[in-house]
Amino acid sequence: YQLVLTLAGFFHYIRSKKEQQSVNEQTFDYPRVSILIPAHNEGKVIARTVDAMLNLEYPPDRLDIIVINDGSSDATGAIVSGYAQKDSRLRLFTVPAGEGGRGKSRALNLGLRQTDARFIAVYDADNTPHPSALRYLMAQLLTDNSIGAVLGKFRTINKKKNLLTRFINIETLSFQSMLQAGRWKLFKVSTLPGTNLVVRRDLLDKLNGWDEDAITEDSELSVRIYMEGYRIKYIPYSITYEQEPESWGVWITQRTRWVRGNNYVGWKFLKEIPRFKNKFLAFELMYLLSLYYVFLVAIV
Repeated sequence: YQLVLTLAGFFHYIRSKKEQQSVNEQTFDYPRVSILIPAHNEGKVIARTVDAMLNLEYPPDRLDIIVINDGSSDATGAIVSGYAQKDSRLRLFTVPAGEGGRGKSRALNLGLRQTDARFIAVYDADNTPHPSALRYLMAQLLTDNSIGAVLGKFRTINKKKNLLTRFINIETLSFQSMLQAGRWKLFKVSTLPGTNLVVRRDLLDKLNGWDEDAITEDSELSVRIYMEGYRIKYIPYSITYEQEPESWGVWITQRTRWVRGNNYVGWKFLKEIPRFKNKFLAFELMYLLSLYYVFLVAIV
């Protein structure tokens, strides 16, 4: 099955090259979009991230960048504030004292209240998207109303750091080629990652934003978007670069968090399967959430 998905992912990649060329040849009236960037003690990387956001190829008067300073105790707020004073496209929103550090979903919901833009993009605070990334994502939302959200590809910026980051680089590319591109090609199914994505604002409002109890808020939101009858499209030529764990301890902590998050999402929606109009879609989403267990059983 994974081999079939891999082959389908390859054909999606080939088709996407033609789609990218078509987008480059068209002229779009890009609407206002707000980029939400949750940041908690990201002083080491936030300047590079902000620089990348300000270099996006998007109409300056329609780009709103909101860095959500979520209880940082380092220089994150000061760094972003310095940039904001020089460029009106950037805003710093500081989570009120006592309300910070409650998770990414909470930070995103607070950030969502700071804007009335029709489209909401999300990037992690360690991301440096290619200048064309946001433009490519928005083009697909503007050409197909059945798509509720779009996502791009993420690449490992520190892949040459050590053996672990080299393996993570292979893993992330494989995941995106098989489980994102392959599923989209065959079934028009893909799931949101935590970064390099855009969601329609009216859809977010209808869904009451992000589930603040969900650790893997991206997977949880993906299921609800499909339950509303929308699709999520994977766009491999919209690329961002992100920092990956460089030590085994950090990696284990990250993956344990992901599994806990998927456990929550799986149990939450298991009882909702009868509500899915497309039962195969329900199976695919639940299968994706259970991959950690599939791999564990295979290893054992």
